[in-house]
Amino acid sequence: MDYELMMNGNIKIGQIIPDFQAITTQGNIKTEDYRGKWLVLFSHPGDFTPVCTTEIIAFAKAYPYFKKLNTELLGLSIDSNNSHLAWIYDIYIKTGIKIPFPIIADRSGEIARKFGMISSNISNTQTVRNVFIIDPNGIVRTIMIYPLNVGRFIPEILRTVEALQFADASNCSTPANWHPNNPGMLPAPTTFEELEERISQNNPSINWYASFTN
Repeated sequence: MDYELMMNGNIKIGQIIPDFQAITTQGNIKTEDYRGKWLVLFSHPGDFTPVCTTEIIAFAKAYPYFKKLNTELLGLSIDSNNSHLAWIYDIYIKTGIKIPFPIIADRSGEIARKFGMISSNISNTQTVRNVFIIDPNGIVRTIMIYPLNVGRFIPEILRTVEALQFADASNCSTPANWHPNNPGMLPAPTTFEELEERISQNNPSINWYASFTN
């Protein structure tokens, strides 16, 4: 673990996530359980709260789509496991929706602090709405942070996972407003020879430095 992460809990894109073990609504888990899969780790401020309830339901509805992308979901708050269980049971009774992914009970806040999920300027006891997208090697690829009073847009999280997987597989980038099955963007030429070759190709482009895949 690097020094800044150890001292401040400031995880950055490109870092390997810290090791942890946790009690969840689906039993005990550890970091190694998610190696070889993509992981969306998200925190919520508290059980039995309005926005969090809508988010947990939305994540549950989107879970089959994440699974198709070899991606697991993992929730976290500093509530107890009994509170989590009561909450998701209440959701099931009221809506018929079962929460198909585990939720971490981080009563001590140890994992939340490791990931920098608690903003002391907002609250010392509630996690803000963090999202960490982590690749199969345990490397953080995307970080999203929302305030307590704004719910997350789950389709954007799903789209970001797909964009990361597409970019990795194609060695391309994704342009603004990219969606699956849209073209990616080719790396910009770095030599004049590459520039001439790019111009001679039939790729759709804005200019020689901004070309799309066919």
